[in-house]
Amino acid sequence: MDLGLKDKVALVTGSYRGTGEVIAKGLASEGAVVIAHGFETDSAAHVVDNSAVKYAVWGDLCSEAGCAQVAEQALAAAGRVDILINNYGTAEEKRWFDADTEDWLDMYQKNVLSAARMIRLLTPQMEALGGGRIIQLGTIGSTQPNHLRPAYYAAKGALANIAVGLAKELAGTGITVNTISPGYIRTPEVEAAFRAKARKEGWEDDWESIERRIVARRFPNPCGRIATREEVADLVCFIASDRAAFINGQNIRIDGGHIDIVH
Repeated sequence: MDLGLKDKVALVTGSYRGTGEVIAKGLASEGAVVIAHGFETDSAAHVVDNSAVKYAVWGDLCSEAGCAQVAEQALAAAGRVDILINNYGTAEEKRWFDADTEDWLDMYQKNVLSAARMIRLLTPQMEALGGGRIIQLGTIGSTQPNHLRPAYYAAKGALANIAVGLAKELAGTGITVNTISPGYIRTPEVEAAFRAKARKEGWEDDWESIERRIVARRFPNPCGRIATREEVADLVCFIASDRAAFINGQNIRIDGGHIDIVH
């Protein structure tokens, strides 16, 4: 299937590592001109060096100046941005009575305002181009939160809400806005954390056994496993493509059919 991504210019925030890096490489493999992003000078350069990703930019998305710097660098490098992937975001595991006001503000700064700034900076040139894609990376916790990260899930809920309102605001422009919400993803960090837990609690040490315990205790779903980064990247590529032109204002879960349970 030709996704129609050849020569489209895509900026993927927070793509110096993790799922964002895999998304950037996935888009590049489909023929897109991809701009990777990191927070420090040259922090995303290795993505360019090790893949078909063409450009790397840097800047702190938690500030107005940093977002402006990223947008300016991206436009200077590629001339335009057709696809904005607001992948950057971070979680803090603080429960209701551990998280203070500053913790809540921090989660909104990192997960909502970083994306809102990039949208404001890059949407006008998308309108001038006659269309584009804005994709937010969320979490199933935006609609199915647990008790461990209330500030994070509230922020991601706001991010999904933005997609709906912005899709209406951009009616008739050819720009679609969607949220992709994964459940657990097998990132190196997630795998390392669960392997450490396995050692501590005396579980079997092979990944298949560990994954079965994750599914049974944390993430029950009919597929019986957690997502790979490549599966999330594949969905992003499709939603970014010409094939998904009629998908707009949606919060699309990629969670294996996760079933919430009460312990």
